[in-house]
Amino acid sequence: MYDTILFPTDGSDAAESALEYALQIAAEHEATMHILNVADTGRDSVTTIRGEVIDVLETEGERIVAEAEQHAKDEGVSVVSTVLQGDPHKTILDYSKQSDIDCIVMPTHGQRGIKRILLGSVTERVINTATVPVVAVNPGGDRSLVYPPKHVLVPTDGSRGAELAVTQGIAVANATGATLHLLHVVETGGLGLDARSVLKEGELTERANEIIAEATERVEETSLDSITTAIEHGTPSKEIRAYIDEHQIDLAVMGTHGQTDFSRYAMGGVSAKIIRTSPVPVTWVREPDAGSDE
Repeated sequence: MYDTILFPTDGSDAAESALEYALQIAAEHEATMHILNVADTGRDSVTTIRGEVIDVLETEGERIVAEAEQHAKDEGVSVVSTVLQGDPHKTILDYSKQSDIDCIVMPTHGQRGIKRILLGSVTERVINTATVPVVAVNPGGDRSLVYPPKHVLVPTDGSRGAELAVTQGIAVANATGATLHLLHVVETGGLGLDARSVLKEGELTERANEIIAEATERVEETSLDSITTAIEHGTPSKEIRAYIDEHQIDLAVMGTHGQTDFSRYAMGGVSAKIIRTSPVPVTWVREPDAGSDE
């Protein structure tokens, strides 16, 4: 499924946790792991000093990638490592294109200070602009992260982004033998008790049935055998997390269309909550030609 995987690292505990998961993916698919550290020269505090400070950043970066590279070799994973200067998210994207990367694996956050690179804002910007799937790993969860997954969840709202997520979910399930779960959440938090709200909820439920039916039809056109569907009512982010816990989901897949449009699962809304709180990794996919690289 993946031949080349990019793992950007700042050497933080969060990155170390994500590295373990990235190595599992690489081992499963016999992929080459590209380990990248970016000496963040985009900050004013660095660009005004340069020289010695940049040397320190690069020296630290070389130590970080060397340790990660050795870990990968110990696990029998083919590895390429490098340290580059620049703005973190742009450098990650440029490297991804130049090296024909198939998948990027990143922690949802890093650490501050001289090693600062993988803050949530960087990960979110990569998710919003990368043309390949981005697997965001939350290192703060209390569950063991295991790949290949046994249960893959795709929350769908019928948008173009959700269609991309269904396609990716099918590919992952086919490649790993996992059960694919399709979930739609009817958002009822803003509905009152009057007659119009009851009517509106009925319309939403009818649309939910259509969305799940369309997604199921796409799955049935493939060779995938194991599929589960569900419609829940409530607050999307809460219902998605509850479904993950209840059904022992190992990996979630979500999609985006364009640079900022996540449809109803918008970054800053449902998706921002999921990316920061999901107890399992989330693979994000977007339309390759949507938005810009900036």
